[in-house]
Amino acid sequence: MKKQILKYTCGIALIIILMTLPFVPVVKQYLAIPTQLNLYTNHLETIQFTDDNHPLDLVAEKGQEVVNIDNNKIKPENIGQTELKYQFKDIPVKKVNVNVDQQYQVVPGGQSIGVNLETLGVLVVGYHYIGEQQMGLSPGKETGIKVGDNILEMNDQKIQSIEDIGPIVKEAGETDQAIDVKYKRGNKTFQEELTPSFDELSDSYKIGLYIRDSAAGIGTMTFYDPITKKYGALGHVISDMDTKEPIEIKSGSIVRSKITSIQKGGTGSPGEKRASFDQNEGLLGNITKNSAFGVFGNLDHELKEGPLAEPLPIARAEEVKEGPAQILTVINDEEIETFDIEIISAIEQKNPATKGMVLKVTDPRLLDKTGGIVQGMSGSPIIQDDKIIGAVTHVFVNDPTSGYGIHIEWMLDEAEINYTDTLAQAS
Repeated sequence: MKKQILKYTCGIALIIILMTLPFVPVVKQYLAIPTQLNLYTNHLETIQFTDDNHPLDLVAEKGQEVVNIDNNKIKPENIGQTELKYQFKDIPVKKVNVNVDQQYQVVPGGQSIGVNLETLGVLVVGYHYIGEQQMGLSPGKETGIKVGDNILEMNDQKIQSIEDIGPIVKEAGETDQAIDVKYKRGNKTFQEELTPSFDELSDSYKIGLYIRDSAAGIGTMTFYDPITKKYGALGHVISDMDTKEPIEIKSGSIVRSKITSIQKGGTGSPGEKRASFDQNEGLLGNITKNSAFGVFGNLDHELKEGPLAEPLPIARAEEVKEGPAQILTVINDEEIETFDIEIISAIEQKNPATKGMVLKVTDPRLLDKTGGIVQGMSGSPIIQDDKIIGAVTHVFVNDPTSGYGIHIEWMLDEAEINYTDTLAQAS
């Protein structure tokens, strides 16, 4: 009985010790020391993870030329990698891997842009029933083609626009022949035979599909690289308004856009920027990718400069912190302005993912004009401590003052910018 009581008492004591250890100053500082540290050569401030009374000493294991250590303070000196260790009376306690890079810089955007996308083939957005709705027939649906599929070829002829389909359907109908259709769904490609049906209402042959070959909208430029001329915008994928599926593109372009008015957002009712742009004028560049992290391509013409026209360094995900920040966006014509926000929470992401931070609009003028985050604001660059940390992506439907942001490094990866080569070109 006494042994059981002793065992129980020791167990409780051990639990109490484990629960209180993280609050002990020495242990708390030990836990605050990272195992991986990324620094930049143009980082002027020194970094210290322990106070002057801490019993641990910091020394460099190798690569002493990479960083300078003075009184347990770390300052980057040269590009390279090194290992530091904290020790207690020559006994190693914790190792820190340090990587020092030259800081990569891009120009923040904020410009309102018109986005034009040409789909890969033509996109199926619905079914058309030949005859009465209840008894009608959709040949395309009967074949197995689904909403969201992309029709790529008909009778070995590439389909690039809606106009390509009409003559093929007419010829097949009049000769009573099936059409060999090649279409794509996700990563899979299918090939089926589709026989058109005669529609008495239109006095023509139909395949029973509603299709679309292009899409357009507005968004905000996030950044561009003045050396490679590559850019990133929006911060999220563009989906078809009917199918809600991401649009697989053949090509696209971005053009200058002017904000003409704003529909203010409210609870349960997202607002939007209303803009004018000409698809054939004010061309800025092409679109080569529509991904989960935005649209990307190359600039062919100069952008309108904003309040931050010079390149700014980027911040890695682990550098983003809770607290004040700013966004660059347009709420009138083409004027780029700076507005205050607050980073409510930041998620340190090791792998690419959307929704890396939660933000809240605090700027009184922006709240009065838009109610917070509105459609068309996606891609607005987020600036914190004179660094680009990410872009606005989504609004909370029940709270238009708040929304999500994406970390800038994931957008840079999607833009396929080689940091090392780019920095070498600049030096």
